[in-house]
Amino acid sequence: MMDRRSLLTAMALGVGSRVLAPFRVEAADTATLPFGNGERPLVAYPGKRPLLQMTARPPQLETPFSVFDEGAITPNDAFFVRYHLADIPTEIDAGAFRVAVTGQVERPLSLSLADLKAMPRTEIVAVNQCSGNSRGFFEPRIAGGQLANGAMGCARWTGVPLKTVLDRAGVKAGAVQVAFNGLDGPVLPETPDFAKALTLDHARDGAVMLAWGMNGQDLPWLNGYPLRLVVPGYYGTYWVKHLNGIAVLDHPFEGFWMKTAYRIPDNPCACTEPGKAPDKTVPIGRLNVRSFLTNLTDGAPVKAGHVPLRGIAFDGGSGIREVAVSTDDGRTWSAARLGPDLGPYAFRTWTAQPDLAPGAHALRVRATGNDGATQPMEPRWNPAGYMRNVVETTRVRAA
Repeated sequence: MMDRRSLLTAMALGVGSRVLAPFRVEAADTATLPFGNGERPLVAYPGKRPLLQMTARPPQLETPFSVFDEGAITPNDAFFVRYHLADIPTEIDAGAFRVAVTGQVERPLSLSLADLKAMPRTEIVAVNQCSGNSRGFFEPRIAGGQLANGAMGCARWTGVPLKTVLDRAGVKAGAVQVAFNGLDGPVLPETPDFAKALTLDHARDGAVMLAWGMNGQDLPWLNGYPLRLVVPGYYGTYWVKHLNGIAVLDHPFEGFWMKTAYRIPDNPCACTEPGKAPDKTVPIGRLNVRSFLTNLTDGAPVKAGHVPLRGIAFDGGSGIREVAVSTDDGRTWSAARLGPDLGPYAFRTWTAQPDLAPGAHALRVRATGNDGATQPMEPRWNPAGYMRNVVETTRVRAA
């Protein structure tokens, strides 16, 4: 365990000297998430405030939900952490770091951070959300990380478009996909290395980014320092951390994390009947539309009258057209006021002030994207516990 001063020293060393050392954590308290076996320690890792720890090896840390009431941008020290493999890098020489661009290219590249930063840079505000965010609420329960709603965050990412890098390398005719790998790896040789792929058209769409910056600072170590892939509008499984390998392929990538893992039922709802395996699956892709009430918790007492409500909404890139609020469990709805538009991939804040009479109220929030997609009133189920986006209910009592 570490005292506060030692922890701050470790945080400074972790980023400034490019060494995550000493890699120790400080236990702060515990919290109980609103489902079975929901007790979690609040643990501060280097560079992070106390977050909800799901696993220690590898680190899987969930953002306490109250953070999302602070605004549309999630602070770096509160941003969730998700690793798949336990051998994470704890020492990186940023001066010697290179990302290789290989495969079906005219000019294989080995690019330093300085090389990347000399290219035309871009910024985008985008949500990174774990595919299994909210898995703990699935009924029947599903194996896997029992997350509440905190495995998501929204940041301003700074970097270079992947298209710029691929154009510099010169993509050969016949290329169809681009695969990505990072410095984290498996402990056992039989464990599949974590690697992901995008279609060539997606990789070259101009939005996909090689990012070194997050909210005006270097990437936090546990969020991919010194370079990560940012795939706006897509689930976090594609956002490869500590990115050091880009391979242009003339065939579909068939690694475990594409061919077997992170797949969803191949139907419009990405769902099946509980307990039923899908007939066909496809790789998970774009975020679906979601909204949350952030300033009240379930069971909270409120003062009768005009009650201020705040929240966030987002989707996979069409942008939020409307957020509606119901105070009678979905029987009637009224439009909320939308906050500033930070871009189609960002959290959109909203506010409302319904008049609540004394008594019990079931508050529900539903977002609609500019593409017309909205949230289901009843939860959907799939065998992996992915893509939950049901209209949430918060029950309060006014007095």
